[in-house]
Amino acid sequence: MDHIVVTVNGQARPLPGAAAHTTLLDALRDLGLTGCKEGCAEGECGACAVMLATSDERGGTEWTAVNACLVPVAAVDGQEVVTAEGLGTPTAPHPVQAGLAAGGGSQCGYCTPGFACSMAAEFYRAGRAPTDGASQDGDGELGPNGFDLHALSGNLCRCTGYRPIRDAAFELGAPEPTDPLAERRSRPAPDPVGTDLGDGSARFVRPVSLDGALRLLHDEPDAVVVAGCTDWGVDVNLRGQRAELAIAIERLPELRELTVGDASIEIGAALSLSEIGRRLAGEVPLLDQVFPQFASPLIRNRATLGGNLGTGSPIGDTLPALLALEARVVLASVDGEREVDLADYFTGYRTTVRRPDELIRAVRIPLPMAHVTAFHKIAKRRFDDISSVAVAFALDFDDGVVASARIGLGGVAATPIRARATEAALYGQPWNDEIVRNAASVLGSEGTPMSDHRASAEYRALMLESALLNLHRTHPMASEEVPA
Repeated sequence: MDHIVVTVNGQARPLPGAAAHTTLLDALRDLGLTGCKEGCAEGECGACAVMLATSDERGGTEWTAVNACLVPVAAVDGQEVVTAEGLGTPTAPHPVQAGLAAGGGSQCGYCTPGFACSMAAEFYRAGRAPTDGASQDGDGELGPNGFDLHALSGNLCRCTGYRPIRDAAFELGAPEPTDPLAERRSRPAPDPVGTDLGDGSARFVRPVSLDGALRLLHDEPDAVVVAGCTDWGVDVNLRGQRAELAIAIERLPELRELTVGDASIEIGAALSLSEIGRRLAGEVPLLDQVFPQFASPLIRNRATLGGNLGTGSPIGDTLPALLALEARVVLASVDGEREVDLADYFTGYRTTVRRPDELIRAVRIPLPMAHVTAFHKIAKRRFDDISSVAVAFALDFDDGVVASARIGLGGVAATPIRARATEAALYGQPWNDEIVRNAASVLGSEGTPMSDHRASAEYRALMLESALLNLHRTHPMASEEVPA
């Protein structure tokens, strides 16, 4: 295939000049849609935000905000994209654009198109409804119009200040019945298409089935497997990495299933974190604590559990939680499937037991889960930041005695690890001040923390201790947490 076709602002646009590593951002700017800006090229500023038509899982469409700087344009072959230019015009601005202008929410204008697209995605969110007034919760701020201000946490502004942007968001009403983007939600999102884009030196391939992907990976074990591209996209942009073959798997139906059974919950490796959160609907409280702190909505709308596991980064926020949940990884190849305990999955810094010809198909979380869970992330910013330390707890109690303890750690070793010594120090012991203080001292010595620009080794150790002490303060009578 020598070109792809993307529907941009309602118009099908063939892109004959797009190469395998061309980003959606660059392709849009080549079309003259320069509202989409490159601010950081790593998904942290949101200046490149656009809206993508995705399935709402009920036969309709949801407008999802994503970072165009991280998405290969080949990944949206056959899909629909809306940029700030597609929201409105200078003479007939979109309600979001009109609100930003009227409230003084734009100064230099560099970040404004990205804010407008993130704000528009929340404007069109199904279920958004007026509330009794602005409210603050653990994840963000909900306006009287039901607007979740956390939807803008992946967008940075350097000159206007956030108050007028917040005020503009909270002034938004409901979409008009004749709004074409609102009407679009009632029709299905575009189906995935098979893509094979190459220029002789590099190819981007989207197989149409899992079997096809596994066969391709078997024949080309050096290929780069990509889903949301929130990690590899940074390497492409900032480190100039290229791949002779990239295999896109995030639209494979076999990797997008989520089932809740009697013995386990199985989560498809290619579901985005945002989709997982919605579809689990509170079934895994520990993940409900992790997801709001994982980067930003712009990243979570593309990032996957399979991606976190595939990169094997010691600071992937979902991994300590999955360790505490005793998750297992389902690996698939042309030879069949195998299941690996996540605690045995990591072998070294960004290395795992996964063979080059294997794909991560799913993650299995055994049931029942612990009754008391908690996630502590220590970072320099509350949102949209990398962890210095991440700690996940999953504990059960029997009449005030620790009946089981599973603790996952990130950022304190070359891999995510289980805090085995601390688990042993807690198991079978009463949940009291003395035991917890002693166990906190043990937790502070787990792993091999290093000093870097995010935190010193001493600080990391201290934060481990503090996390367990904080858990005890919030659950002082843990025996009461266990249902009768």
